[in-house]
Amino acid sequence: MNSSQSNIIREIAQELDCGNDCYYNFKTNEILAIPNFSQVFDEEEFKESFQESLEKIEKHKSEFIKIEVLESFESFKIIERFVEQIPDQKFKEQLEDILANKKPFQNFKHKIDHSEFRKNWFEFKQSELEKIVEYQLNSGKASAQQSTVVKNK
Repeated sequence: MNSSQSNIIREIAQELDCGNDCYYNFKTNEILAIPNFSQVFDEEEFKESFQESLEKIEKHKSEFIKIEVLESFESFKIIERFVEQIPDQKFKEQLEDILANKKPFQNFKHKIDHSEFRKNWFEFKQSELEKIVEYQLNSGKASAQQSTVVKNK
């Protein structure tokens, strides 16, 4: 993977982490980040604020690959994988207890933010998001190319 591809993957992963859906134009390498619609309170204001991007996506729909914000269960799986690899057994058990109880995301965030593993967590999460983005981009390009082949027949 070349460095521009790595930068695109990194940028999309960061946008996802901020709660934005991303639209990647594989012909121009343009990335459009738009807040996940489920987090929007005012639909009219949303459409007005992102009108230019939404129109561009609609106009060039076949050139964009949409990568959506992770579902809660997907984020939870990333947290579980992180916890599995923590070397400090006592801290690992504390995190496992947190994940098994109410408000696991909130309590995990609080515990990890006040630990020596905070930096490790952010690096791990970014790496996992990048793997997901790379997979989705590769899958999306393949299906976009497939539909182009079908149209050209």
